[in-house]
Amino acid sequence: MTFDEAIAEGLAVPTDGWDFSWFAGRATEERPGWGYVRLCGERLGQVDAALDVDTGGGEVLAEALGLAERVPATVRATEGWAPNYELASAALAPFGGVVTLVDGSTARLPFADRTFGLVTSRHPVAFPYAEAARVLAPGGTLLVQEVGAGSNRALFEFLMGPQANRDADYLDEVRTQVAAVGLDVVRLRDALTRVEFFDLAAVVHFLRKVLWTVPDFSVEKYGDRLRALGNHITEHGSFVCHSRRTLVEARKV
Repeated sequence: MTFDEAIAEGLAVPTDGWDFSWFAGRATEERPGWGYVRLCGERLGQVDAALDVDTGGGEVLAEALGLAERVPATVRATEGWAPNYELASAALAPFGGVVTLVDGSTARLPFADRTFGLVTSRHPVAFPYAEAARVLAPGGTLLVQEVGAGSNRALFEFLMGPQANRDADYLDEVRTQVAAVGLDVVRLRDALTRVEFFDLAAVVHFLRKVLWTVPDFSVEKYGDRLRALGNHITEHGSFVCHSRRTLVEARKV
């Protein structure tokens, strides 16, 4: 593909939901060794009420529910983007799941105190730890897989130049944040996983889909750097960076 063709294709692919199947053969991403969906499925089978925050298109929660020994009597999820809300509602309906469309400008969860035995979230933009602690029942579990600080730094700095770096302090900050809302940390794990892009269209689609990587991304603003990145892929066969994933498991006493 020419540069213009790659850009056009990357801009044309829909970004709804968290289905990444379009990237097959065009980009790869390692998964952390702990297996978030499996862990989520195990814990879903142990509670009567569960909440998934920032559920996206509901794909991750639906997969985890499919692995659970039993489905909780109450399955709730929140999502802040209307197109994803429709997808999630359809994905979770077979499990009796109810999705609430929330205002992304507020961290308030629309549920009563001490409602859920399990609160989960995979790759939230900004997880509301205090609200999660509020809606967790005593003895309840929090299970979150965060996008860690500095995730895909090589990619965003290729486009944006050097950025502030708090990567080394990140885990301590997470531990402090969890403890500050009254939860006991059970497990805190961190992993850097290899990400490889094999064409420029895949990079453009990724940046449109995973908005926090380059928050002000547009082809117009980053055209020269995208052209340089395309040249890098042509010369080296791919562009390699590393995502950062952080598993946070905590319990409400």
